[in-house]
Amino acid sequence: MKAMILAAGEGTRLRPLTLKAPKVMLPIAGKPILEYTLDLLRFHGITDVAINLHYLPSVVIDWLGDGSRFGIHVTYSVEDPILGTAGALTRLRGFFDDTFVLIYGDVLTDLDISSLVRFHQAKKALATVALFEVDDPSACGIVEMDDECRIVRFVEKPAPGITSSNLANAGIYVLEPAVIDHIPLDTFYDFGFHLFPALLDKGARLYGYVTRGYVIDTGTMENYGRAERDVLGGRFVPKRAVSTR
Repeated sequence: MKAMILAAGEGTRLRPLTLKAPKVMLPIAGKPILEYTLDLLRFHGITDVAINLHYLPSVVIDWLGDGSRFGIHVTYSVEDPILGTAGALTRLRGFFDDTFVLIYGDVLTDLDISSLVRFHQAKKALATVALFEVDDPSACGIVEMDDECRIVRFVEKPAPGITSSNLANAGIYVLEPAVIDHIPLDTFYDFGFHLFPALLDKGARLYGYVTRGYVIDTGTMENYGRAERDVLGGRFVPKRAVSTR
């Protein structure tokens, strides 16, 4: 299985920390956020990884190279202009030839990716969204599901009272290559604002998978600091495959 890591964002909410490095390269307990994601993918047997870049791409490329020192193979997609979370897939249409995993590069998680994939396959889904419970739905993309875990509504950062759900998009998906056919070429296109609502309108099979594991978006100063404390305090334990280094 292949995976894609979204790593093109500028990380404006983390300035001045991101003035000289993209947010996926900011250290947590001395290790770049990106390395935690690569370790998680390798732990679940995923070693063929695409990464999209836009802001300071050379910082990532110079550090990661071809990925061999991490036991993976990396395919880069450097965007100019930036294409958005979903639009990024259109540049890699030939790379994805089967079911694949996509993860936002600023997410720190110990999600059981193998279980997520099995759930996706059992549901015969076009797309499966990992979900986690949040206290403040207005800060996230919120999902409503039926009793079969099929997504019936996707609301990006809803105003109070718009939805009764507190299940948030974790920024981790399992997707079929056919999903790329629904994304316009050379256009900024976002999963939450554009693609998922469009797919729901077409009656596509979208499902939600609720995780009780650790999930945090490190893209704000508050969450970045919290992630650092959680790693140092042992509240987050990284997944690691047998080292190849």
